Amino acid sequence: MRYLMLVVADPDLKLPDPEPMPIEAWVTEMVERGVNITGERLRPPADAKTVRRRAGELVVTDGPFTETREFIAGFDILEVADGDEAIEVASKHPMSALGTIELRPYWPLDLDLG
Repeated sequence: MRYLMLVVADPDLKLPDPEPMPIEAWVTEMVERGVNITGERLRPPADAKTVRRRAGELVVTDGPFTETREFIAGFDILEVADGDEAIEVASKHPMSALGTIELRPYWPLDLDLG
């Protein structure tokens, strides 16, 4: 079962004591377990572009699509047995102590393109 794991940062949160494990340790563990397909950190919200088409017109704006202090800092694609394993994997991510982890199960389109 595949999940998109969004890593959401809150710049107002302070580091807990003790600090969580470094991200490198989490990545190494999840790659060795075979549950992390890929993942990347993302550039800051100031580098984002929002694209919309309205009334036949293309509208491109700078920044993220929402007005909030929190922002999507990265993502991972997980291949896990079920939702419980996805939660267990996410709970070990350092940002679960510093921000928010959002898990979204894939919802295949089931298109017959052949």
